[in-house]
Amino acid sequence: MISGNTVNRENRSPYPEFFPVRQNFRQHEIVDIPAAIAATVEQSPLAKIQSGQRVAIAVGSRGISNLNTIVARVIQEVSDRGGQPVIVPAMGSHGGATAEGQTAVLASYGITPQQMGCPVDASMDTVLVGTTSDGVDVHFDRVACEADHVVVVNRIKPHTRLAGKYESGLIKMLMIGLGKHRGAYLYHQVFPDYDHRLELLAPEIVSMIVQRISILAGIAIVEDAFENTSHIEAVASSDFLTREPELLELARQRMPRLPFDHADLLIVDQIGKEISGCGMDTNVIGRKTNDRSAAPDEFPKIRQIYVRSLTEKTAGNGCGVGIADYGHRRVVNALNQEVTRINCVTSAHVTAGAIPITFDSDREVLDAVLSQTQAGRRSDLNWLWIRDTLQLSELACSRSYWKEASQRSDLELLAEPAPLSFDDSGNLTTRMFS
Repeated sequence: MISGNTVNRENRSPYPEFFPVRQNFRQHEIVDIPAAIAATVEQSPLAKIQSGQRVAIAVGSRGISNLNTIVARVIQEVSDRGGQPVIVPAMGSHGGATAEGQTAVLASYGITPQQMGCPVDASMDTVLVGTTSDGVDVHFDRVACEADHVVVVNRIKPHTRLAGKYESGLIKMLMIGLGKHRGAYLYHQVFPDYDHRLELLAPEIVSMIVQRISILAGIAIVEDAFENTSHIEAVASSDFLTREPELLELARQRMPRLPFDHADLLIVDQIGKEISGCGMDTNVIGRKTNDRSAAPDEFPKIRQIYVRSLTEKTAGNGCGVGIADYGHRRVVNALNQEVTRINCVTSAHVTAGAIPITFDSDREVLDAVLSQTQAGRRSDLNWLWIRDTLQLSELACSRSYWKEASQRSDLELLAEPAPLSFDDSGNLTTRMFS
């Protein structure tokens, strides 16, 4: 049994000791994804595709588990019915707001003409579908607009800024993803006027799009806390507005969370666009409405955040780095400022691209954090350390959490608290995650 009473008296480190923890999230994994897709498609409007019809399959830039498997099966379902599938990037301004960049984003997920067996037709051109009663122009991808039908593939999940009945999902992809750079820019301009609530815009816009364009259905995906594909459902476009809120609630119940509601410091190993639209999920870190602190009724409440690196798949897009209080030098070195700037300006979240206070090593950052703390509190500092905001089944906690963690049935303590270790450059060598 792990007691937590061992104290290394030779350890004179000013930093708290850490111990690894496993959260006992419930798994909801779908074992046979192609079979699940085939079953739900058979009961949906996709079953009515006729031979020779061109079907645009809209795929976004978010990190979705098993995305290439899901898209490949949707393509197969379309082809089996005689349809002619074509993949269309539906990612607003991501990929540097260029057709080539968006094609490259899809390729990074294994979605290429060679692997999918159908063309990828990327274009930033849009068609003006109409104008809302409030004067908002509604743009839609030209390639998708010219197809006989459109199928939208996306994950349903809480959004990092949008709130309410519709956050990240089919409706957002229909409006913003397929609105391309022009549409995304226009929507984000007006979102503050609607308190970042899609339900104040979506009913009119979705109805307008569906009346003009044949949106057959959306393939809605929900993941569990382990990034397993846990639910797949073909939703008819006529049901988007009613079914998506129900799936959003399911996603909220299954999403991963930090095990504690308060922390003085959160160390994040990596951020990236495939992890979250803001690089790190603000629903996890508690900074959805304010980059620097949680709202009064928002949890968790994290005093300071330190980001150590960008993921390779984010391709230099550092959107979200501005939410952090500290950054490692490697983060700045990996930034593609043009790509980051385009994404942050288009999304009207310019502070997300601001470069935080930066240091050349982990040790320097931790020293800076300690300098902001009263000496008398250093023995009970609440520090958490995670890989990223998607992978939360295992994390590391400072010794101050030991007593509470040992009394929690949903937490498994994996080792005794131990001091942090550093290399000659002052960077962490401690390994806390399997």
